[in-house]
Amino acid sequence: MAQDRRQSDLDFAADLFKAADKMRGGLEPSEYKHVALGLIFLKYISEAFQAKHEELALDDYADPEDPEEYLAENVFWVPESARWSHIQNNAKTSDIGKIIDDAMEAIEAEPTNETLKGVLPKNYARPTLDKTMLGELVDLFSNIKMHDRADRARDLLGRVYEYFISGFASAEGKRGGEFFTPRSVVRTLVEMLEPYQGRVYDPCCGSGGMFIQSEKFIEDHGGNPLNLSVYGQEINHTTWRLAKMNLAVHGIDAAIEWDSAGSFHKDAHPGLKADYILANPPFNISDWGGDRLTEDDRWQYGIPPKGNANFAWIQHIIHHLAPRGHAGVVLANGSMSSQTSGEGEIRKRLIEPTFDEDGKQTGGDVVDCMVALPGQLFYSTQIPVCLWILSRDKSANGLRDRRGQVLFIDARNMGHMVDRVRREFSDEDIEKIAGTYRRWRAKPETLEENEWKAYADEPGFCKSEGLETIRKFDHVLTPGRYVGAADEEGDGVPFEEKFASLTGILNDQFEQSRSLEDAITAGIARVTKNA
Repeated sequence: MAQDRRQSDLDFAADLFKAADKMRGGLEPSEYKHVALGLIFLKYISEAFQAKHEELALDDYADPEDPEEYLAENVFWVPESARWSHIQNNAKTSDIGKIIDDAMEAIEAEPTNETLKGVLPKNYARPTLDKTMLGELVDLFSNIKMHDRADRARDLLGRVYEYFISGFASAEGKRGGEFFTPRSVVRTLVEMLEPYQGRVYDPCCGSGGMFIQSEKFIEDHGGNPLNLSVYGQEINHTTWRLAKMNLAVHGIDAAIEWDSAGSFHKDAHPGLKADYILANPPFNISDWGGDRLTEDDRWQYGIPPKGNANFAWIQHIIHHLAPRGHAGVVLANGSMSSQTSGEGEIRKRLIEPTFDEDGKQTGGDVVDCMVALPGQLFYSTQIPVCLWILSRDKSANGLRDRRGQVLFIDARNMGHMVDRVRREFSDEDIEKIAGTYRRWRAKPETLEENEWKAYADEPGFCKSEGLETIRKFDHVLTPGRYVGAADEEGDGVPFEEKFASLTGILNDQFEQSRSLEDAITAGIARVTKNA
């Protein structure tokens, strides 16, 4: 029944998006998304407020006009001029843009709405925005079916908001990938890590999809989402605002910070040790400022190359993991096999365990599972990518002791095309990948409890390997080399990715060459002066 209701909600959201997209006219998707998403958010907080207002009105000991009454319930106080009924009544007026802007300002100005300060869009009155279109959009969203239960209404509006974010990401193409990780990828990570409770962190959180899927996972498995604490950081201010609204619409209280310097240079949660980290960092970033962080404490496994941030992200994430924490990271395929600029040595140190004089493990052996994904899953790139599943203690959390082993999963042939350019995983695909990993990690008694089949290698799909075999492959982690299927020619890294990586390396070498040239010139000058 829950699955049927969810599908019905998604069908409704899809129809709503099509109707809203027809009103877009000449507006670019990147501009229109803020118009539409801002209105959905306004509709959500107004409906949540109204439901609570009606509940308080029935209580003889409560004051429905006291903002403090709403604070404890995590419901935003909405002034009368910002309530949806007022917006809807003025939808056909020429002042509708200003009325919406004033509503956003009034909501942010309320002392109890401190978390929304600077978040809401407030440019609906601009002359270039067609007011007839805006009024029609208000009427369209007014028809979102509400229900007799406030949580059901919130759930529906949350799905609408999420669907619209996905729709705009698709319409924006490559730029859309900057704020949206496809649901297939997020769900796969969440189902593998199973974040039931504790601290969840994403250092490059985009529009907050990792957190929303984590909360849905808990709800689907009968847990309590309040047992999850959410932390994140985003470098793009516009994307941060989307995340704040997205999480609010889903009723998630989160510590999401914005800073233009980003997680590498101004870590917003320096002392955080998270139980779960889910992240989709930007791929192969060359201008991440690594030359200013060469002495950073986070680089336990080696200084990341200045021309590529992939292994900076991995080490930043490991640095923030609790002693028994798990992480799932989306990275470009080159991270599995690159041997240039010290990346191969860093990968080796991540794989190989280190011990102290008493034989106690002090580091390394943090790679739990590698998953090769198919291409065309992302809006921002057509290249195939991979999942790194990391664990600080591979014998912890009541799971099977998998120290010295790595599970390889080759999912490159999975998924189905939803249009000419994009692929998605089905529920069955996600369960096959995540279920394989869970069975591999589970103790025998857990398998019996859950009526799971015991893990077994499946040629062409999955293989559990020990360090001895991984060493023979020079610590390359490409699943196709281990599972028994024919691998792609070469190292499996697409030309575009390899070219970007080599360009970064070449820039590093040019920089070193210029430094050497300056040093030689200075040396010659000193010799000439003393001659």
